[in-house]
Amino acid sequence: MRTAKVERGRSHLGPALQLVHTGRAPTRAVLTAELGVTRATAGAVAAELEALGLIAVDPHPTAVGTQGRPSHGLSVAPRGPVALAVQVHADGYRAALVGLGGTLVGTSAGCGTVDADPAQVLGEAVGAGRELLEGSGRRCAGAGLAVPSAVAEPAGTALNPLHLAWEPGVAVRDIFARCLDEAGIELPGPHPPPGHTANDLNLTALAEHRHGAGSGARHLLAVGTGHRGVGGALVLDGRLHTGSSGLAMEVGHLTVDPNGRRCHCGSRGCLDVEADPLALLTAAGRDPGPETSLLDQAAELIRSEYETDAAVRSAVRLLVDRLGLGLASLVNILNPDRIVLGGLHRRLVEVEGERLRAVVADRSLWGSGGVPIRAASLDHGALVGAAELAWQPVLEDPLTVLGN
Repeated sequence: MRTAKVERGRSHLGPALQLVHTGRAPTRAVLTAELGVTRATAGAVAAELEALGLIAVDPHPTAVGTQGRPSHGLSVAPRGPVALAVQVHADGYRAALVGLGGTLVGTSAGCGTVDADPAQVLGEAVGAGRELLEGSGRRCAGAGLAVPSAVAEPAGTALNPLHLAWEPGVAVRDIFARCLDEAGIELPGPHPPPGHTANDLNLTALAEHRHGAGSGARHLLAVGTGHRGVGGALVLDGRLHTGSSGLAMEVGHLTVDPNGRRCHCGSRGCLDVEADPLALLTAAGRDPGPETSLLDQAAELIRSEYETDAAVRSAVRLLVDRLGLGLASLVNILNPDRIVLGGLHRRLVEVEGERLRAVVADRSLWGSGGVPIRAASLDHGALVGAAELAWQPVLEDPLTVLGN
């Protein structure tokens, strides 16, 4: 019986899982319509995904709206597999378990120090992830790593981990894979890939496109600043645009002030040093302290003193103007249909969104009727995005990866 179900709809398993994963198929009727198949085939596909432990099918059909026949609800399986996600940034690292639908199942306590040896850092982070897996009792569907650096393909090397004190060109993917193996974390599939690795902003963009403020956009531009520097990413028709070797969208080195600060790249006035948390603290006349991350200090400054301190308001507006110049250049080049801003930039658009939109409109070819600009909606976008990397083989062929 199960063989007949598999053969009837095997080619639809991946697309169906992606629809449930992204919330676009809440019922079997919607799944039938989206796949363009018969009700019987959609039912067989849903049953197979349920048998794999990936989705749950409500046994009691319910009516949706005032018209149409009742349909079975579809949702992510509440105790299904999880992906192990790891993020490393200038102020620490964190591990998390992420289920289908982008749901955070558990996170480790964030660590505030990053060793100069990437093997030491990744070994500790993977160890924290192993403890989460053991505590959850759930199957691991894959592992993904987010790093604050361009990651060259196909080698998986971090070319410029400037804020981590790691050597340029360090083989982070191989190190991550070795740490997973040493931790005894088994990855599924007939030929399990090494741990997936990518730039943190790229992964945040992917997560926002599938589960957050970028949902539904065809050409999504994401720009953000986490702990140091500024990154950018472009999602085209649901897939990251990474260029010929994984190095596309290094937007942090757009010049927004020719007479500005000296950048790590050797130039002056790059977005990387003119619109990150350190730039805000400096512009506001604040000396950063060691007690919390630069991102947390800058965000707290906006939250607690933007309304009462003129120097903080002036610093915020300076960053908004710089960011707006950079975004306008990107809009003119890329013509996105939506912009999502993450990290500290998320806070900027929340308090000075109209000013930012005005700067972009004034400098871009599309004028006042231009691209919508939204704040990112996910609190741990890079972790969710790292999990998306790990989930991708399952989303493409769930039976091959998890069917054994």
